[in-house]
Amino acid sequence: MTPQHNGAVPPAIRVPDAPITLSTASVYPEKVPSAFEIAALLGYDGVEIMVSTDASSQDLNVLRRLSDYHQVPIRSIHAPCLLLTQRVWGREPWGKLMRSKEVAEALGADVVVVHPPFRWQREYAREFVQGLARMQEETDVLFAVENMFPLKARGAEAGMYAPDWNPVGQDYPHVTLDLSHTAVSGSDAMDMAEQLGDRLRHVHLADGVGITNKDEHLVPGRGNQPCGPFLERLADTGYRGHIVLEVNTRRASSRTERMEDLAEALAFARLHLAAAASMDDKARTWEVTPGGEISQRGAR
Repeated sequence: MTPQHNGAVPPAIRVPDAPITLSTASVYPEKVPSAFEIAALLGYDGVEIMVSTDASSQDLNVLRRLSDYHQVPIRSIHAPCLLLTQRVWGREPWGKLMRSKEVAEALGADVVVVHPPFRWQREYAREFVQGLARMQEETDVLFAVENMFPLKARGAEAGMYAPDWNPVGQDYPHVTLDLSHTAVSGSDAMDMAEQLGDRLRHVHLADGVGITNKDEHLVPGRGNQPCGPFLERLADTGYRGHIVLEVNTRRASSRTERMEDLAEALAFARLHLAAAASMDDKARTWEVTPGGEISQRGAR
């Protein structure tokens, strides 16, 4: 290694083995085929399929052909849990999760992202934790429950989800952490990641300001969430899950502007994942002895 002029040797750069993928929701109002095309052109490590009213997001054969043609793997499936997708793959919530699992297995995806039940889905909510655990025993695909947020009106909060919008205190073995949702809920994303520990297996990377109930999904770096430090923490702890760019580009005036936003998001993620060595190494002082040997003060 070549020492710096002051005699110190810089710590090694460590980039975790965490794929950075593109959510198909990030190209809306364009369709799923555009997400594969853009992911391939920009160099994303794969895609997450947001199962939606777009017919191509629901069709196993179409998804397989798109993945093969563009040579872009499908890393995860987002189950149709939104209000707008209540009729996609049937109205029965367990059937939606089973179908999502089957598609994930068929396509070689590692994760199914699922939201907690709505409060009015009383029977589903009552059995959600136990039922999800039973389903997890039957597959290697991980069911990662996503953090959501309460609705706020006139200073009061109204919960839409059961048992809770916050997965930290729930008995879920795997969790998705969304940084746009932490903005809306006023949560501390760094603290949530700390509390989740190894249960954090999936990340939806986006930004937000959080002044209103609006779920903004801004390009990372354009809001007030700690997107950079969060990624650096993941790198420092050896995170090996997925990092999914789930950003809102619907206001882009052209395909070019949309691609610029998604290129910026990818560059942001790659930059902050290229974290320096662990804090222990950073605390040590590297020296070059008169004989040319490299040593550390403070090394254990």
